[in-house]
Amino acid sequence: MSEYGILAGCYDEFTRDIDYGSFADFYEQIFALENIEVKSMLDLACGTGTLTCLLADRGYELIGVDRSIEMLSEAFDKAQNVRGIRPLFLNQDMTKLDLYGTVDCAVCCLDGINYLSDPEDAAKTFERLKFFINPNGLFIFDINSAYKLKNLDGGMFIDEDENSYCVWRTEFNEETNLCFYGMDIFKKQKNELWKRGFEEHYEYAYTPEQLKQLLEANGFHDVKFYADRKNEAPKEDELRIFITARRDNY
Repeated sequence: MSEYGILAGCYDEFTRDIDYGSFADFYEQIFALENIEVKSMLDLACGTGTLTCLLADRGYELIGVDRSIEMLSEAFDKAQNVRGIRPLFLNQDMTKLDLYGTVDCAVCCLDGINYLSDPEDAAKTFERLKFFINPNGLFIFDINSAYKLKNLDGGMFIDEDENSYCVWRTEFNEETNLCFYGMDIFKKQKNELWKRGFEEHYEYAYTPEQLKQLLEANGFHDVKFYADRKNEAPKEDELRIFITARRDNY
């Protein structure tokens, strides 16, 4: 599977409308609601590190993990401007997470968990996270809802700016519960010619009940669900769902 290769160089341009600050604000709201002090954080599937660096600027000690070297290269460059402690970036697969110590909280934003395209991989990831989140620490992540992924079936979308052009189509397979994204990406080169690349992405349509079961079976409890960055329960047609869970205290 090819993903986040050529896309890494234009990912920030295609996602410039994402308000990462609202993600950080929501996390801090959860910290207050859960009455937990957080100093160190893991940003799982950190991508180009925008959120990682933003959280570092807010005074947290960050570790960013991603399996794409190209995305991490963008993140490393971005981290040179961090005002606080520069994040540590690690090139790892989530299912084989292996940190040098523990953290108070782990986050995973923008449907990184959906990219675990088999519930067994989700179970492996949650099991690994248990080793590296402090007892009673928090895990906060968000998913593209099953409702959203199923309704993307047959869609075609375009993202473009002066230097990049992306056409992507989506297909949802009811048998595998996977949403396929096929992306044709054109990137302008220094010689004014355009380079074409193609990427395939798959996201699994997890339900809240399924995630709750997987979390509780692999070292977490007190699983809660929220509407998109709101302190309220998600609706049936919610497009993005946030999940919080406490690491077991043993």
